[in-house]
Amino acid sequence: MDNAPLNWELYRSFLAVIREGSLSGAARTLGLTQPTVGRHIDALEEGLRAPLFTRSQGGLAPTEGALQLVPHAEAMASAAEALERAASGEAEEEKGTVRITASEVVGTEILPAMLTRFRRLYPRIVVELVISNRNEDLIKHEADIAVRMARPTQSALLARKAGTVGLGFHAHRDYIAEFGMPETIEDVLTHPLIGFDRRASIRELNALPVPFDRTLFSFRCDNDAVQFAALRAGFGIGVCQKALAKKHAELQPVLPSFTFFELEAWIVMHEDLKTSRRMRLMFDHLANEMQAYARG
Repeated sequence: MDNAPLNWELYRSFLAVIREGSLSGAARTLGLTQPTVGRHIDALEEGLRAPLFTRSQGGLAPTEGALQLVPHAEAMASAAEALERAASGEAEEEKGTVRITASEVVGTEILPAMLTRFRRLYPRIVVELVISNRNEDLIKHEADIAVRMARPTQSALLARKAGTVGLGFHAHRDYIAEFGMPETIEDVLTHPLIGFDRRASIRELNALPVPFDRTLFSFRCDNDAVQFAALRAGFGIGVCQKALAKKHAELQPVLPSFTFFELEAWIVMHEDLKTSRRMRLMFDHLANEMQAYARG
């Protein structure tokens, strides 16, 4: 391998092929032609002096060497996107781009109204929202600001606790009218329950008075937003944030005095961004809005 640095565009095409599994899919994603993406991959393989893909019935299969490159290429992609956002607005101006990350439920059910109110105050600031239950890495600038439902553990972060959100059992009022209101946890377990499929990462489940695992659930999905949709559709009894349920008149608390567990709400950003006015505006706005939300 010679000492000439390889063009970022080559790695950009490489990542797209990894994600899409084919040259044609990568070309559609990038807005390029398939031959252009193919030339990028050929140039990257020539520069690295190593094969990156083998052809299979399902498309292009990455080699072991290619898989080792993926985290480094993703870091490059995050850095490139962060540079674009930083260049989108001057530090002290109320314009530019802010990239926010949040969990499935927070991002789909809670943030849109908050961001709408922010937009009315600062119409020149563009919002990007990443919906993922994976904690996007703020240190690597995968996002600018995170709304997290757990205390952040990384250093070099500016974090503000916005409150504590309790979760409890709820059901649609039509479901309760048809099947009755449970009076005890044991009663709840006799109803169709909405819950997780393979993902059970909530450590608080171990502290509950009865064991909770996937065998209890009549509706199983690892997407929390889908679970909430099933709850609103009246499938059965499910767990959701109490403050969120209050926004939906059709949802009634089941065992209202019982809290399934509690989540801490935090607004987090990299401390390097605190000198940017648009970042500070969004950070303070989300902190205030989430505080009000947590209070119900």
